Amino acid sequence: MRAVRLHGYHQQPVVEEVPDPVAKNPLDVVVRIGGAGVCRTDLHIIEGQWDAAMSPTLPYTIGHENAGWVEQIGSGVTNLEVGDTVILHPTPTCGLCRACRAGQDMHCSNSSFPGLDSDGGMADYLLTSARACVRLDPATRPQDVAALADAGITAYHAVRKALPLLYPGTTAVVIGAGGLGHIGIQCLAALSATRVIVVDRNGDALALAKRLGATETVLADGSQVEAVTDLTGGEGADVVFDFVAEEGAENEGFAMTRPGGSYYVIGYGGTLTVPTLDIISTERNIVGNIVGTFNELAELMVLAEAGKVTLHTKAYSLDDAPQALADLAAGQVRGRAILVP
Repeated sequence: MRAVRLHGYHQQPVVEEVPDPVAKNPLDVVVRIGGAGVCRTDLHIIEGQWDAAMSPTLPYTIGHENAGWVEQIGSGVTNLEVGDTVILHPTPTCGLCRACRAGQDMHCSNSSFPGLDSDGGMADYLLTSARACVRLDPATRPQDVAALADAGITAYHAVRKALPLLYPGTTAVVIGAGGLGHIGIQCLAALSATRVIVVDRNGDALALAKRLGATETVLADGSQVEAVTDLTGGEGADVVFDFVAEEGAENEGFAMTRPGGSYYVIGYGGTLTVPTLDIISTERNIVGNIVGTFNELAELMVLAEAGKVTLHTKAYSLDDAPQALADLAAGQVRGRAILVP
């Protein structure tokens, strides 16, 4: 089969032939990929930022946002049949550790992370686990939902955590209306009655944000902190969702948060520098967010299949993966790039 393989950090992945995966263990599932999302994390992987945390053996196949059709199942799989349309939770889990039993399966002690620590889904086929598969309506096209497997579930998880803080009359700021942010905007519109202010440096992204439910938009032209402060009566936002969190956005996001408010960090790559006095004197909270749970992915797919959360995508063939990664790095992708084998 074809696969997008990373042979060395700071090198572009290449598309090459590798053996097809085979279901060997009882809960193994082989999925024929119908769509694989191209994520900014893939750029960070290429830069070597995940090497210390994941230590994958190079070369390996990248791609952690995947959906498709069940091709093979192991002898112990009872929740799926060959031919089922599925989206894959990004971290296959054990179901036995304390985190899994507590419903925090994204913190499973024994999980793997295909695309980060082992072969992922930018390929014709992917080996995963029955525990990772969410069955979809057969009419769903995998390429239309694939990026919800990571970008979607991450944005949904952050919004769902913040819902008790987002009652009517509150204000939420979304920094970044790109691959994750445009999903977060829709989740806020579907699940809350909060006012949504979206900040982005790209006018086209702000136009998309407005169509997706943003109440107001702010161009990140250097005066965005002041603009948000003005729009919130000098107070700042009740909740700030930072889908960028690099190149200074992380410190601006904290500055946009009102006293007693919460700054939710979803993007990464930067360094948040906050004097501890500024935290205790204003009682602002800093909240980290990673991918959500299996159940949250299933909930998100209910919204997606109802048309309340949609992905704005640009499709590329699997052979054009290097171009898709280059376009993402150059900021030329609105929404999400999707590889379609």
